[in-house]
Amino acid sequence: MYRLPFTVYRMEEDLEFDFERLEVYKLALEFLDFIFMVCKDIPRDLEYCLGDNLKRAGISISNNIAEGSGKKSGREKARYYGISLDSARECVNMFIILNRRQAVNKEDYLKARSYGKRLTSMLFKLIASTNNGKQ
Repeated sequence: MYRLPFTVYRMEEDLEFDFERLEVYKLALEFLDFIFMVCKDIPRDLEYCLGDNLKRAGISISNNIAEGSGKKSGREKARYYGISLDSARECVNMFIILNRRQAVNKEDYLKARSYGKRLTSMLFKLIASTNNGKQ
């Protein structure tokens, strides 16, 4: 039997990354779960143009938070967090379009806007906390 040359951790906490402790990252994943749920009910004619783009933008939020948290300088962190912010705003815009096309129910539309508002607020603060990217 082949043995791994390193210790395999049995506890998930031992494998936690720093970004997983960020509240904004946790909220981004929650929003992504919501996006995937909503996309299941998007009409077929909007599924590819909006549904796929919405999923990609949602994934981009958490991806860029994770990537940015590992950067050394405040400027680099702010750049990645800024991309997350742009992606969150992009998601809100797509929900506005879905609402205008009556392709999402009012409750989900308002919930998406609430997620968007909370995420953008948290990301603005996170960007500001990087010392305006001047490190």
